[in-house]
Amino acid sequence: MRTKLTREQTVGFWAAWTGWTLDGMSSVIYALVMAPALTELLPKSGMKSTPENIGFIGSILFALFLIGWGLSFLWGPIADRFGRAKVLAGTILMYGIFTAAAGFSQTVWQLAIFRLLAGVGIGGEWSLAGTYVAEEWPEDRRKMGAGYLQTGYYFGFFIAAALNYTIGARFGWRAMFFAGLPAVVLALLIAVRVPEPERWKRSAKEPRKPRQAGALRRIFQGEYRRKTLVMSGLLTVAIVGLWAGAVYEPTAVIIMARHMGISARGATKLASAATALLSIGTILGCLAAPPIAEWLGRKKALGFYFAGMGIFILLGFGLTFYMPHGLNWFIATLFFLGFFGGNFTLFTLWLPEQYDTSVRATAFAFATSSGRFLGAGANFLIAAMVARMGTIGTPVAYTAVAFGLGLLLIPFATETRGEVLPD
Repeated sequence: MRTKLTREQTVGFWAAWTGWTLDGMSSVIYALVMAPALTELLPKSGMKSTPENIGFIGSILFALFLIGWGLSFLWGPIADRFGRAKVLAGTILMYGIFTAAAGFSQTVWQLAIFRLLAGVGIGGEWSLAGTYVAEEWPEDRRKMGAGYLQTGYYFGFFIAAALNYTIGARFGWRAMFFAGLPAVVLALLIAVRVPEPERWKRSAKEPRKPRQAGALRRIFQGEYRRKTLVMSGLLTVAIVGLWAGAVYEPTAVIIMARHMGISARGATKLASAATALLSIGTILGCLAAPPIAEWLGRKKALGFYFAGMGIFILLGFGLTFYMPHGLNWFIATLFFLGFFGGNFTLFTLWLPEQYDTSVRATAFAFATSSGRFLGAGANFLIAAMVARMGTIGTPVAYTAVAFGLGLLLIPFATETRGEVLPD
């Protein structure tokens, strides 16, 4: 019989889940509105709003957003020092404010700055929410808790798609960014109502580790060095795949729909529906990940998810995107692309198992953030390829190579199946 959750554990989970949901919504809004937003802002910035420019500048803005997400590793040491809940509230407050601010952008450069700053908050939420749930939930429920938590991000995709289908299609792209404001209210509620995990409170009272080795330095020393490097590498692979497969999906659907003679509004609604399908697939992938990880082990489970991602990125962007009437087939691949995109759940349950409480948030934040810089580099490369080829399909399809590299890296990871969360 599973351990019953206390009121504090339940409230804390739903606060973290809601924050992760709004995080996912804020992340994907730009992907949904990139085409209409840049169509309006490029002429105001001295550029023509051609499909090539939209693809090129859009990729650069994606890259800048990932750089902001990469900078979010700074939240980890702060959370290890001052607590999970308070710092979690700070990350949500930051992304809520700057997501809404993007709605006031008058040039692509203003939009870029707001998205970079939103990325700093968005990136921090995952590591803090994942750490909080891992430490607060009982051991016999912790692993499935990671799956439940990760569904929030992709439920946020679903909410963003629904908003774009209704509010975005009617009131335009600026209204979509204003949807970030509820995150500000959530941040204030978390700061007031959510207690710190007991595990962190006990750790905070213990004598500090050697002062010459701060939390960030410690995750690169001794037993942690290899774990940190390998997990950062694996997360880089997952991040490149996510931003290739999920973030470029709405624009790909719009391009294909417009080529078929579908109106701009109809294409926007179709992109929203396709994003909702991808989100449903991902939510199912998140829920399936913990039992698969318990059955196969962490490493084999990640290999299964990585292989699936690589295959369906190739099928979607490398094949169906170029079929004369391939829109329906492309949308069908999105469900499976979404399912295998649930690989992020494996990191949410796996990363905390490899570090003790005094450095857990730092390690989680660094591993989830460092890959964003390489992900940003991949987006700059995609932008250059889009500009050179005049298409987004082939450049995105090439990112499947990353999953091949990820499969080669997995054997070097540390298997933790059957182990309890370290103190």
